[in-house]
Amino acid sequence: MALRCDLIVRDVTLFDGTGGPRRIGDVGVTGDRITAVGDLSGASADREVIGTGRALAPGFIDAHTHDDRAVLCGPACMTCKISQGVTTVVVGNCGVSLSPARFKSAPPPPLDLIGAEGWWRFGDFGDYARALKTQGSEVNTYALVGHQTMRVEAMDGDVMRPAKDGEIAFMHSRLKAALSEGASGFSTGLYYPPNMHATTEEVIAVAEALRTTGGIYSTHMRDEADRVCASIEESCKIGKRVGVQVHISHHKCSMPENHGRSTQTLPLLEAYAASQPLAFDMYPYPAGSTVLMPERVRDDTRIMITWSVPHPEMAGRDLKDIARGWNTDIKAAAEQLLPAGQITWQMDEEDVQRIMAHPLSMIGSDGIPHDAHPHPRLWGTFPRVLGYYSRGLGLFSLETAIHKMTGRTAETYGMVDRGTIKVGNFADLVLFDANTVIDLATFETPKIMSEGIEEVWSNGVATFRNREATGEKPGRLLTRNRE
Repeated sequence: MALRCDLIVRDVTLFDGTGGPRRIGDVGVTGDRITAVGDLSGASADREVIGTGRALAPGFIDAHTHDDRAVLCGPACMTCKISQGVTTVVVGNCGVSLSPARFKSAPPPPLDLIGAEGWWRFGDFGDYARALKTQGSEVNTYALVGHQTMRVEAMDGDVMRPAKDGEIAFMHSRLKAALSEGASGFSTGLYYPPNMHATTEEVIAVAEALRTTGGIYSTHMRDEADRVCASIEESCKIGKRVGVQVHISHHKCSMPENHGRSTQTLPLLEAYAASQPLAFDMYPYPAGSTVLMPERVRDDTRIMITWSVPHPEMAGRDLKDIARGWNTDIKAAAEQLLPAGQITWQMDEEDVQRIMAHPLSMIGSDGIPHDAHPHPRLWGTFPRVLGYYSRGLGLFSLETAIHKMTGRTAETYGMVDRGTIKVGNFADLVLFDANTVIDLATFETPKIMSEGIEEVWSNGVATFRNREATGEKPGRLLTRNRE
């Protein structure tokens, strides 16, 4: 009997996500799984897509996001991701997660990046998991639990100090419970005020909850500038002590005096990776984005405002221009804008490319979906890697680019049956034109859809087609090393 599928994508150039060579073939999907790969000329399907001249890859996995709230908000928030070919997002990064915590008022920065008042209602991770299941999402969600979130709750907002033993024990128990309810790891943001007073021993004590669960430890390190190497050493020490995998978020060498230091950090990371599980993500831009911190603004570094509560009209304006208009200095101007967000040009392009090309790297957008004037990485990260860095600059092959967005990421995070085009895997797929795919979002006009992404499927269901969201929400909560 001839094979019958729900969907067959025919005559495409297959990039299977392993980094292996491309080939021409067909892919059959039945239900939520890939059921056939190869020559399917004798098979039929309810729907057939002719992909001649197009590329088919596993759906892209965004290794680093702040989409905790966005995944619950529908196409208005998630079109920025599915239009890039993204089918899975990792949330709860930098110590910032929407659960487990219930706050009556808005918590301190940077927790306000993902939720204003009214959003901090998920007292347990199970509450968040149930909301995802009930409301549905366009993408799969893989969730980490944030240290900063738990710290604000455990310490009743008094976070500008080391935690006491009882507070540490409370955070440990919260993390352990969240892991049993479907969370996949623990993240810290030791760079930020609510977390920076945590000692290494505090982090280790909380992270001990990972030891018996196989969870991952992910970190926005204590310093990505002058003390970047010491911060790598601290991160690896934590992972070694707890016996878990370490994931370093958005690796960079920050500020002009540290440009070029990736020639030091990458060999250091390689050395640690030889003796313990270690990986890192990065985004393909020389500028980052986070909350505005007046004490850290510098005259030699360009800053653009992404949002401001008292002065929303300043979104998209440079801080120096705002200060000039107000006849003040940039620190005073920054203080007047608070609470607010910023884009900071703190990296060197040579470091960006060296880090991106490294075998340990994978791609994460680090986009902040609720900013009024977001960093363009929110809309352009994955097509930018494919179109600008791979096709345009030849930094690496398209096979390697896709591997960094799919198979490598799925393996690192323990996403079962995801990240590669293989019979039996979940049908997370993206069809695109490898000759034209490119990002169009810029720092001046950041909310622009990329070119070249033609159709996207998550769990066998189309989420993006004809340059718009389909309205379907087939996404699921993914749990490390479990289907």
